[in-house]
Amino acid sequence: MEHMASAEEGGYRWIKHVVSTEKAVLMIEQENKLQFVVDVRATKRDIKNEIERMFNAAVKRVNTMITAKGEKKAIVQFEDEGKAKEIATSLGIM
Repeated sequence: MEHMASAEEGGYRWIKHVVSTEKAVLMIEQENKLQFVVDVRATKRDIKNEIERMFNAAVKRVNTMITAKGEKKAIVQFEDEGKAKEIATSLGIM
């Protein structure tokens, strides 16, 4: 999670933090997807561009939803197989 805090200081404005629930970890392993809590004003394009800059990885798809807590969650699928697991490992999730 320290990576997220330093990323904010480096000019990243849409991504708040990564989600590391059991369900999120299953998505990493099975679907090559990472989940992030993002700014509610962020568009899918904003999220895609920021994730690609943060992790130097091509994003295939971004799905967003508003949670029951009123937070916006983004589910990001990566182009390269295994990229989500590689990023999760570098962030200390796995």
